[in-house]
Amino acid sequence: MLNYLSKSLKKVFGTKYDRDVAIYGPVVDTINEEYSKLTNISNDELRNKTNVFRQRIAEHLAGIDEDIRELKETIGNEKDLNHKEELYAELDKITKERDQHLEEVLKEMLPEAFAVVKETARRFSENETLEVTATQRDRDLAATASYVSVEGDKAVWKNSWTAAGGEITWNMIHYDVQLIGGQVLH
Repeated sequence: MLNYLSKSLKKVFGTKYDRDVAIYGPVVDTINEEYSKLTNISNDELRNKTNVFRQRIAEHLAGIDEDIRELKETIGNEKDLNHKEELYAELDKITKERDQHLEEVLKEMLPEAFAVVKETARRFSENETLEVTATQRDRDLAATASYVSVEGDKAVWKNSWTAAGGEITWNMIHYDVQLIGGQVLH
């Protein structure tokens, strides 16, 4: 009887997977559209997308970050403890608003960011190494990590590394169901 009821409910409401696909499927389509635009850009251009994302986040939060900075400065200069307590309450409120603004911009950027990760995964799955213009971070990592080396002004990233004592090689491009899972976790 319970099995029959369960099957009947699934027919009416669908499975959890069906509901997730209905919710997240359109975003996966957008991710895949963005992904198709990245095939012909250079490794440096692909890498720079992260800087573009950081800049977009900073621009989106600039106003509220300035408000927070000014409020912290006011709190630091305030002598009246009662007023200081009110200012801290205001700071908590503005900080929560900032979190909402951050969530907005991250949600807006999600398809493009996931596409960049998917394209990077494709490149690593098809190539043993990726070469980019070396940054200071590359130089710092090359000093301690075997999967990065710097040769002149170029950094060479390997698609394999040691983890838990074993050699791991990247050989996967993200499936749509993994993109759905990533959205759920985000």
